[in-house]
Amino acid sequence: MGYGRRRLGRQFGWLWAAYAVSAYGSGLGFGALPLIAVLVLHAGPAEVSALSAVGPAVGALLAVPLAPWVEFRRKRPVMIAADLLRFAAMASIPAAYAFGLLGFGQLFAVSAVVAAAKIAFGAASGAFLKALVRPDDLVVANSRFESTNWSSIAIGPPLGGAAIGVFGPVATVWADAGSYLLSALGIAAVGGREEPPPRRPGTRPGSLLDGWRHLLGDPGLRPLYLNNLLVSGLIMATEPMLAVLLLRQLHFSAWQYGLAFAAPCLGGLIGSRLAPRVVARHGRTWVFRTIGTLRAVWLIGLAFVPSGTAGLVTVMAVELAIIVNMSLFTPVVAAHRLERTPQHLVARTLTAWSIGQQAAIAALTALGGLLATLTDPRTTLAVAGLLALATPLLLPRREAAAPQPSAPQPPAPLNSRA
Repeated sequence: MGYGRRRLGRQFGWLWAAYAVSAYGSGLGFGALPLIAVLVLHAGPAEVSALSAVGPAVGALLAVPLAPWVEFRRKRPVMIAADLLRFAAMASIPAAYAFGLLGFGQLFAVSAVVAAAKIAFGAASGAFLKALVRPDDLVVANSRFESTNWSSIAIGPPLGGAAIGVFGPVATVWADAGSYLLSALGIAAVGGREEPPPRRPGTRPGSLLDGWRHLLGDPGLRPLYLNNLLVSGLIMATEPMLAVLLLRQLHFSAWQYGLAFAAPCLGGLIGSRLAPRVVARHGRTWVFRTIGTLRAVWLIGLAFVPSGTAGLVTVMAVELAIIVNMSLFTPVVAAHRLERTPQHLVARTLTAWSIGQQAAIAALTALGGLLATLTDPRTTLAVAGLLALATPLLLPRREAAAPQPSAPQPPAPLNSRA
């Protein structure tokens, strides 16, 4: 049976369906909070920037102490709770709007809560997936999640923009909130008996940092983690600068700007579908070195975008090249990360990965904004592109030895609630 048609079981089908409905709901609600801040609360650029940066950063900090709690709980109830929390948080916005009570503080709180719940959900779902499918199916499973993610980004924002035009500024927030509720129902429908969680080894100082210790101590994960921090941070840091360049300096229309980013997302379907076949043919080390390099070398092209139709085509071509390679690379790394992480560390490791990525994006975006203030957007894009050219040096040069089986966990204390 081909990779695209490989059956992963009814339980994975429900998990995938829950992920899909949540992803498309988030796609419809993409950028909804900044939009509401501008249209409803008449926020200025500084407030909107703070909402986009500070809310997720606070959410990442809130997720740090959650990691051990997620680790030693059954994962499906955690996922359902995270979805219900996100549903309640997002639904509070249109409710407050209807009664004229919506304020900027509420948007900040919702942004932070949703960000923390997203990290907790991702950590729990990764551990749940590792227990649900066979090790040799992890690349296939993650490639299906990746293809769903990119298709939701390609389709959701344009439809969300149309819905806002017809139904008002909070229409997509309702859709996003409802998608979390449907996701929770889908996860509940997975059924089956979940294996008991890892036993808590007892409280010790520094246990919150175990995820980072594992990532930085494993020679098969450390180079991928450091490479991901820089590549993700540099790519995301270019988005505000590119918006200024295209909309203000090159005078792209709103529809051209939207098309420049939405259409290339369809390339994510290509890369994610190819991932299992490419791994089977060339191996993971080749993917890490070759595809990991190709996802970074194109960024420099954004510094040379001309005006007019040629500029639109240039942006779409560069974004397409980045997304195809990124969508092929990401599910392979996700599977590799799960395979090299002991079951009792999965949630903390995935949390550490997500928090590190969020911090890198925030820091490099802030530095990019400072550089653009001192110079101009093209210079900032060029610097980001040149730095990206150096990131392949962090990729693994050879395949690391397989991780040794972890030592058995000590029995849980009688009063443990794990």
